[in-house]
Amino acid sequence: MTAEENIKKLNIKLPEAKAPVGNYVATKISGKMLFISGQISIDENGELIKGKVGKDLDVNSGYNAAKRCALSIVAQVKKACGDDLSKIKSCIKLTGFVNSTDNFIEQPKVINGASDLIVSVFGNLGMHTRAAVSTNSLPLGVAVEVDAIFELN
Repeated sequence: MTAEENIKKLNIKLPEAKAPVGNYVATKISGKMLFISGQISIDENGELIKGKVGKDLDVNSGYNAAKRCALSIVAQVKKACGDDLSKIKSCIKLTGFVNSTDNFIEQPKVINGASDLIVSVFGNLGMHTRAAVSTNSLPLGVAVEVDAIFELN
């Protein structure tokens, strides 16, 4: 199945691909590589998903926050590709940042939310390398931020 078919089959509603709020671009193509700036956790109503995982949010809530980041990544990819997801050859890498407590050690389980979403949309083309990193703070107090690198056809 194509990415578009998977989006329809899974009844996924992509959020709006938001413009950056600082002095950077949301996406950048260099050669055949597409870089997606960090996408923060925003719920389906446009509200920030804030808090520390391990204190304010549990692993499952963090997983869902990471999934929301990945939906924004797909929206940015679609916009960068002129609404044509067939231009994606593969997802190369995701880097996930988890705003978590000092003793929280399940960052990979949280970032699985982003990984699972990317693979569910792109299938085998969505298989990627990854880093899941803990941090003591993220912009605007959000719980999760994820950036991505894709290869274009």
